[in-house]
Amino acid sequence: MPIIAPSLLAANFLRLQETCDMLNASEADWFHLDVMDGRFVPNISFGLPVIEQIRTTTQKTCDVHLMIEEPGLYAEAFKKAGADILTVHIEACPHLHRNIQQIRQLGMKPGIAVNPHTPIHLLTDIINDVDVVCLMSVNPGFGGQQFIPHTLEKIRQLKKLIEERKASALIEIDGGVTEDNAAQILGAGADVLVAGSTVFKSKDPMATIAALKNTQPIS
Repeated sequence: MPIIAPSLLAANFLRLQETCDMLNASEADWFHLDVMDGRFVPNISFGLPVIEQIRTTTQKTCDVHLMIEEPGLYAEAFKKAGADILTVHIEACPHLHRNIQQIRQLGMKPGIAVNPHTPIHLLTDIINDVDVVCLMSVNPGFGGQQFIPHTLEKIRQLKKLIEERKASALIEIDGGVTEDNAAQILGAGADVLVAGSTVFKSKDPMATIAALKNTQPIS
């Protein structure tokens, strides 16, 4: 079964406690937390104080996705805030191996996020050092965008690389995931589905999470 990681970027922040309670009661596996700095992406979301508060509400995995420049400056602070997984963008890290080492030494699981235009082969020398690769299936910065179809080919390429290198990284797909395309995404080789608008704009978010959790892959 896939790992389901609802993205709280799409949640109603006036009802954050209720949202966290709902996710805790649901079949969601991870809380996906998007941090944007207005520099790496053209939007600003939320930061450390919000993550600290969310952490107090749940025992589930806090999957923190940093869409920020110079993430190494803040890794320790995100550990203290409660991140279990800390994902940095390959495009934001000229010293990526150093960033990954830092995250693991701080006691978190390191992840790498990859923008739609970035080729998979750039992960060849780092794939064995990470726990998660987050493929952006939309251009990062805003929720509610449509899934980029070429992502399916990138998933297949990444799956092949992981198998060839005998790595163990999970493939996470972030952006435009819906009940309609989830089976195809999983069939291409994905392990983790991030869903924001699909969950939080649903009339019954818990039922939508359950439907995603029980999706059967199709090739």
